[in-house]
Amino acid sequence: MGHRGLTAARTAVRLVADPKRVIIRLFLPCGDWRVGAIVDRVMALSEVEVSSILGRVLDSYSSRHKDISSVFERHYQAIAGQLDGPRPISKQRRQLIGTYFTSEYSLESVALFNPSVVLHPDQRGMSNGKARFIISLRACGEGHISSIEFRSGMIDSSNGITFDPVPPFVAPEGPHDLHVYDKNRFFLKLNEMGGYKPLANRILRYLGDKFTFAELQSAIDRVRRRHGGADSFQELAENMLWLARSSYRLEFPIDSVISERVIFPVTENESRGIEDARFVRFTHDDGCVVYYATYTAYNGFRSLPQFIETPDFLHFKVYTLNGRCAQNKGMALFPRRIKDRFVMVSRLDGENIYLLRSDDIHFWNEADKTHGPVHPWEFTQIGNCGSPLETEEGWLLLTHGVGPMREYWMGALLLDLEDPSRVIGHLKDPILVPTEEDRDGYVPNVVYSCGGVIHQDELIIPYGISDTSTGIATVSVSELLSHLVRR
Repeated sequence: MGHRGLTAARTAVRLVADPKRVIIRLFLPCGDWRVGAIVDRVMALSEVEVSSILGRVLDSYSSRHKDISSVFERHYQAIAGQLDGPRPISKQRRQLIGTYFTSEYSLESVALFNPSVVLHPDQRGMSNGKARFIISLRACGEGHISSIEFRSGMIDSSNGITFDPVPPFVAPEGPHDLHVYDKNRFFLKLNEMGGYKPLANRILRYLGDKFTFAELQSAIDRVRRRHGGADSFQELAENMLWLARSSYRLEFPIDSVISERVIFPVTENESRGIEDARFVRFTHDDGCVVYYATYTAYNGFRSLPQFIETPDFLHFKVYTLNGRCAQNKGMALFPRRIKDRFVMVSRLDGENIYLLRSDDIHFWNEADKTHGPVHPWEFTQIGNCGSPLETEEGWLLLTHGVGPMREYWMGALLLDLEDPSRVIGHLKDPILVPTEEDRDGYVPNVVYSCGGVIHQDELIIPYGISDTSTGIATVSVSELLSHLVRR
């Protein structure tokens, strides 16, 4: 199975994991009784001892995190409700208690890989063929917990790539409840996940067409007063609150730079990781531009597709993806509607490429198989490597194929502009394969991308290297199109 076709050129760019990039997390030891025991030990210290221990912690960690004192205060407040009765506690002692319920987590201690790239929303000052970009990356740390990180940079007029400096701080932001939930979508998703029970109607009756998380809790409490003793009600309430918490929003400080922002798992759906975000710059029919992304949420038992929306990479909304076709990994949205409908590519059955269509970007119930394994290097499975890219000749879709020894190689398809379910061209040979330098890593023999970008007839492909680091390859779009075998 030799590789004799067109080959993408690897650049010297390499993004590697940096274990120094850490976030602060709330740390709760197993067993509620231990919280009180730890607090009692701190309460027994003298004020001099409190000042000395807290001073040492602040000296050691203030240079690693912004405003760490306020974090310690928040973490104290997080456990204060478990304490027996109110206690007069000084500010210093509260912060010291907070330090015992705080830990660092190294986002990239294992790997930094599986990138996607989009043009930056702010192109001011770019001229003479230059463009700014944002790359999303899957960062993996202890316990194989994955999060989404970002890097920014510039493509010059010769397609050279430079990255902006990465600050020493990381600024993940905690979840905020969405302002409103749509009752109809909420009901449909509850029914789809098998969580609907007749008592749900009593709860929904107290809610408007749009409602907040607090209003949902209030409605549940009102019905609980009459039906709370039933096991079926408790299960229903847990399912409804679980579903509501699966959608949330994030807002990062306006003075933070893109590489400081981290989307870290916060819901039950994604408790074991956020994997392989595929970002796309989406243009609506009225010309409005929004960035969307699909990603895989993993809870240790099953993988579920989720959806991100952001206008500026500063404010993010995260939703569930719904419908019988919102399954498996690797969903990728087209960058505009086609014939008034939203369109996705997906590996619905784990083996073939499917085309999904919908009138509602949040619900996906229509799917048609578009393309399956053809060549030996994709006999195990074939899927997308990010959102399709529009060219005059058709939609250019980067693909991944899995062959012998579970090697991942990258190829490409050309889809019809008006009917993307019709494949009008494909590469006989892959354009990117694992080399001897690339094949060793956390998962050997893998080159994989979550999305490229076209700039001045050059296809720029950031790609993960054996689930460990990230490289960038380029190939001429016109040359690539000329190598596609037409149907």
